[in-house]
Amino acid sequence: MTKAVVLGAAGGIGQPLALLLKCNPLIKELSLFDIVNTPGVAADLSHISTPAKVEGFLPPDDGLKKALTGADIVVIPAGVPRKPGWCGVRWHIDCLPIVKCRDDLFKINAGIVRDLATGIATVAPKAFVLVISNPVNSTVPIVAEVFKKHGVFDPKRLFGVTTLDVVRASTFVAEILGDLSLAPSISVPVVGGHSGVTIVPLLSQSSHSLPKDFSESSLDTLTKRVQFGGDEVVKAKDGAGSATLSMAYAGAEFATKVIKAVNGEAGIVAPSFVNLAADKDGGDALKKEIGKNLDYFSTLVELGPEGVAKIRTLGKLTSFEEGLVQAALPELETSINKGVSFIETPKL
Repeated sequence: MTKAVVLGAAGGIGQPLALLLKCNPLIKELSLFDIVNTPGVAADLSHISTPAKVEGFLPPDDGLKKALTGADIVVIPAGVPRKPGWCGVRWHIDCLPIVKCRDDLFKINAGIVRDLATGIATVAPKAFVLVISNPVNSTVPIVAEVFKKHGVFDPKRLFGVTTLDVVRASTFVAEILGDLSLAPSISVPVVGGHSGVTIVPLLSQSSHSLPKDFSESSLDTLTKRVQFGGDEVVKAKDGAGSATLSMAYAGAEFATKVIKAVNGEAGIVAPSFVNLAADKDGGDALKKEIGKNLDYFSTLVELGPEGVAKIRTLGKLTSFEEGLVQAALPELETSINKGVSFIETPKL
């Protein structure tokens, strides 16, 4: 039996994610937690004619503990979403504080993820943890540091969900090829991290080649569209939200792959932002390949019953892609260190 838990289940990503997981036949129990509205979301979902039993919990009366008890897989979409104009713009979401700039957003989301990670470490330390909360490049290290403090860190069981970058790349390539029906079968490796220039689509390794007359400027435009696809959605929603539906889809897709692999299905490969200690040989080879001793990196990962079974290296890159990887490394290192420092120095 698989018990899945969604932390932040009443939010813009959490609700559609919970819906998709409720429809997943591999899930027999679905537990929802948020600071507001989860009993209502759970009641609504419970009327859907699929096998998963749904319960919703709020913070009072040990709600987080009850939600996490017996968890096999925990997905964390909780937090404040991105908005247009990082600084000089005020906004709020539900009951969360008004946020003025990028650093405020980091502090709020980092604090939320830290507290949820503490709950997981004490109640469900063996669960597979899938982090969606932004910025993933920092929040995954935050979860890891909390687990380390509780003596329960297993790098094989912690994942940053970067599937949306691959979903976008596949969709955009299908659009260029003029046939969206190809999108589900198109595979484009996306490596690095999960924000802006740290997102590196390896379009030369796409399962479906771009047109022969595809120009360098068009390649640059496509790369930037994958890297900044979130901005496209935020702008289109005119300040009313971020990429919630596509992120929920991507999160559910990745969760399904993890569950299948844990249940013994072999040959499952997916992208994820992972701690490279999860596979020492693969991690060391990747560090050597990128020329940087990073603890975290997003790459293709072979999944198994224990989580990460093998970390794959990047393979042959074009000079353009090598440049993208090198451009990603400084920001990626800064983001990782920021997450680690948040736990080491709580007054940040």
